[in-house]
Amino acid sequence: MNSPETSQPSALRRLWQSLRAPSKYSLLALLVVGFVAGIVFWGGFHAALEATNNEAFCISCHEMRDNVYAEYKETIHYSNRTGVRATCPDCHVPKEWGPKMIRKIQASNEVLHKLLGSIDTKEKFEAKRLTLARNEWARMKATNSIECRNCHTLASMNKEVQKPRAQKSHEMALKGGETCIDCHKGIAHHKPKGMTEADES
Repeated sequence: MNSPETSQPSALRRLWQSLRAPSKYSLLALLVVGFVAGIVFWGGFHAALEATNNEAFCISCHEMRDNVYAEYKETIHYSNRTGVRATCPDCHVPKEWGPKMIRKIQASNEVLHKLLGSIDTKEKFEAKRLTLARNEWARMKATNSIECRNCHTLASMNKEVQKPRAQKSHEMALKGGETCIDCHKGIAHHKPKGMTEADES
């Protein structure tokens, strides 16, 4: 007759053996479940990314819809003779995956300020407008205006049809290592009040 001391290890041994027996099937099941979970996660992540990367999402809060979006609707980027429209993400979110992820992480700070209500009125927005614009200009400068270059490149410009001043400016910008945002502030939104000479250059 087995004593309690000897029956306990044999019970554990039997349990261990029953778990070890189908180990190749357990590993296969684990791999299949992990693969399926990865696809579901990636699909969900991609869907969320695309859902937050369109104009409808950008103007879903009144802070954007009533301020900068209203101004943008008056510009050539919204309505022009060719019918090509640059939407909010075209100008504010890079197309390449790595820079896009960096921009999306940065945008979480903007969501935080939406929740805090720091620009939820026209007056609050205008009071912070210059700071917001400077942040955006600095971000675009740091990325060599990557969003502008989604559509515009110096190499593809037909300089012969540009006005002489534009030709000269683009040549100087190319030689001087300048980027689009250095000269094209206020192209899609009104320039903020209180800009200094340093902001203009």
